Amino acid sequence: MASYGWHRIEKELHLFTAQRSAWLYVALANEEELGAEDLVVTDIRVGNPPPNSSSDHLWESRPGGIWVLRSSFSGKISQVVTEVDVLFGVDAVDPRPQWTLTPTPLQLHTQPKVPVARLSVLRGRAKPRPDAREALRVNKDGKFKILQVSDTHMVTGVGVCKDAIDAQGNRLPESEADPLTVNFIGKVLDVEKPDLVVFTGDQLHHDIPDSQSALFKVVAPIIERSIPFAAVFGNHDSEGTHALPRTAQMSILQNLPFSLCESGPEQVDGIGNFYLQVLAPAPSQLPLSTLYFLDSHGQIPSLIHNPDYEPIKQSQIDWFENASQTQRSARQKDNNDNCFHLSLAFLHIPLPEFGDRHLNIRNGNRREPTECPSLNSHFYDALIKGGISALGCGHDHVNDFCALLPQQTQQGGNKPSQPGPWLCYGGSSGFGGYCSYGRKRIHRRTRVWQLDTNTGSLKTWKRVEYAMGRVDELLLVESGTVIDSPGEEDNGRRCVVS
Repeated sequence: MASYGWHRIEKELHLFTAQRSAWLYVALANEEELGAEDLVVTDIRVGNPPPNSSSDHLWESRPGGIWVLRSSFSGKISQVVTEVDVLFGVDAVDPRPQWTLTPTPLQLHTQPKVPVARLSVLRGRAKPRPDAREALRVNKDGKFKILQVSDTHMVTGVGVCKDAIDAQGNRLPESEADPLTVNFIGKVLDVEKPDLVVFTGDQLHHDIPDSQSALFKVVAPIIERSIPFAAVFGNHDSEGTHALPRTAQMSILQNLPFSLCESGPEQVDGIGNFYLQVLAPAPSQLPLSTLYFLDSHGQIPSLIHNPDYEPIKQSQIDWFENASQTQRSARQKDNNDNCFHLSLAFLHIPLPEFGDRHLNIRNGNRREPTECPSLNSHFYDALIKGGISALGCGHDHVNDFCALLPQQTQQGGNKPSQPGPWLCYGGSSGFGGYCSYGRKRIHRRTRVWQLDTNTGSLKTWKRVEYAMGRVDELLLVESGTVIDSPGEEDNGRRCVVS
């Protein structure tokens, strides 16, 4: 007989709500050691007893209402259950290929408010993540659209929305939060059909008992529509006793279909400092846009400011400056610097410049004070040097403006420096997080960014609950240059990649 080893699924089935605990144990065996006389699990069901067993099909009962079907090993691994996982909540989903979520929850006799536990089953070998992902490319018309989704605040289970309003602004009673969030994101995806989705932090609410179940829910609508996505972490994502650390969450994200997430260099502070290039239409390898993603860390104890947050670290600034300079040099070497190259950056916690009293807000609203690090590490200056056109953030849920700092005079002269980058909030899309300030409630929203690499332009607008069309559409960049005042003229320059 083959030698078996036991593996415990590292999830407490009662979600730490009771003095007793329950775990799922699975017996594992090496395929090479299995013979025809060995029984392997070919099916798992939960709930009512399955059909009667036969001489070659033996259903066996396990605790929690689990039934397993064991059969002689046929040699075909595709017909065998190879992994079992546990997800939580009646709204749980599993976006992983080949995984099947059982419709009936485990029978655990937990408290009514505890999200139900459900088994997810993998048959056969999971397809490994490909070493090379398909490149991001602009469309044939030179355009590329990004949907920024911020502050979804998903939880384990359905969660509670406490501050929703209807189309007329009337207050609605408390309702299930996460299904509303998933529905809202899905509607925006279907209207905008973006080329890339960027999550700008606080995908998860703080202190939730199972991070994986919540992460799966927020990315499932994107994966279902076969849209590439990337993400940065917020201050709440890994906050709490039972929350998965950023490294574990990034590992989950990286192995999902259509994910472009990366952990980033180990010597750089934070998890998730990386960049993506958007190329010209195939077969060209010319990069027309670079998108930077940075970990803005989390809250820290402080005697200066409450709340206070870690600033962008020097290692991150050095990494960004090196990456942007390397790419600029490569474009110059290949004589491609004559074409427009638009660069954007995304993080969760706003830089101190978002709260600058001289900030010129061009559209949208500041409805709450900017929560940012009290220490300014001057990453904004690096963004100017790196040629970033716009910076998108989240964190302050009811702020949704786009703004510019006044142009500064260059050192040693009177000529003003290049304007920008634009500082834009994404607004909150999650019904589990707050979307009110004081007594004022607002609708959930997302931000859209559209690059036109032929004209070197960048536009942005918002998609808001109940609104039929685009909200606060604004031209940020024209002919590769940040527009410093409304109504600036297009100089007519074009870049066409053959």
